Amino acid sequence: MWNRRRFLEALSGLPFVSRIGVPALGAGAATLLPVEAAAKGGRDFFRELGVRPFINASGTYTAMTASLMPPEVMDAIEYASNHYVMLEELQIKVGERIASLVHAEAALVTSGAASALTLGTAAVLTGTDQQKMIALPDLTGGASMKSEVIIQKSHRFGYDHAVRNCGVRMVEVETREDLERAVNPNTAMMLFYNNNNKEGRIQDEEFVQLGKKHGVPTFNDAAADVPPVENLWKYTKMGFDLVAFSGGKGIRGPQSAGLLLGRKDLIAAARLNAPPNGNTVGRGMKVNKEEIVGMLAALELYLKKDHAREQQDFERRAETIRKSVATVPGVTAEVFTPEVANHVPHVRVTWADNKTLTPSAVVTAMRDGEPSIAIRSEGPALVIGVWMMRPREDEIVAKRLRQVLAQGLAKT
Repeated sequence: MWNRRRFLEALSGLPFVSRIGVPALGAGAATLLPVEAAAKGGRDFFRELGVRPFINASGTYTAMTASLMPPEVMDAIEYASNHYVMLEELQIKVGERIASLVHAEAALVTSGAASALTLGTAAVLTGTDQQKMIALPDLTGGASMKSEVIIQKSHRFGYDHAVRNCGVRMVEVETREDLERAVNPNTAMMLFYNNNNKEGRIQDEEFVQLGKKHGVPTFNDAAADVPPVENLWKYTKMGFDLVAFSGGKGIRGPQSAGLLLGRKDLIAAARLNAPPNGNTVGRGMKVNKEEIVGMLAALELYLKKDHAREQQDFERRAETIRKSVATVPGVTAEVFTPEVANHVPHVRVTWADNKTLTPSAVVTAMRDGEPSIAIRSEGPALVIGVWMMRPREDEIVAKRLRQVLAQGLAKT
């Protein structure tokens, strides 16, 4: 199963400059992406710096700078930039508004979903005890704290380091019986990775029930799991004590923002472990007033959206690309929707084994061409995500990908 960790690992090994001998489209067929600031008469910072923008035909990955914020979010950010407020007061008021919108007891805007994992874990460990906050990540000594977090073996993932930042030890289990044997007086929390719900032998509702049975807080990392919009309240209503979401993916808020939702007492403790409070494990996880207000504006806008209409648009984009590349002899294309994370239509493209034209080579050709287009490979397939594209970009992607595949396969 493709996930955030595997994508980042693949991206780190991807050559950005090498080519496969497939010529880029000529200037008559496509042009460089417009840079909005330059179009408005402002500075073209990316061109000055030699940084190349691209059409995002992949998804909301951090390495690709996630999503683009709507104008309403940018207006909120600009508004906040012109005023001074007390940061803690703003966090409390925005948290109350967000909690009411997503039917949670309480909410906190964090510096991304990873920060939400750290702050939520810290909250479970310290409560409102300042001595314990200062001691983290040292769980021993005068401020002795519980130090074990139970997690299913199949749920270990590249972001659980954010939990381990607090000094805890992960205890891996596989079955319900394993979990019940693992619970002891030193158990602080039970961690759940939502993307791997079906891979684990203990699924979400049973996991929550076991936490309630043993009096152990449960924490669900659902960072990339919006849409569907209902997920914003599904897991807190299910009974998870804490839930983390990314703010800069499907919600399209600031990329460096996230949401921590859950129990009122734990959110209050998380806020005490966060800026502007000093000498805490979360002091470096600062969220500025612009991001806090921008996150609120993005969430309000997302909740008002016509999600059915948006889904239809995603399906149309995916079908445009599928039909285009399927005309290339030997190429198979299908539309599919991931079950959990990034739950929107994607296109999977495959062809017969070919030593000359590999999926990674096509990824490079698309990235190096004009305009630059970012897609990704997954094993023997190409995967194209349509939901971060701007209007009409699906047509550009469809044409370019068809040409790259046709020319590459013709050489073999």
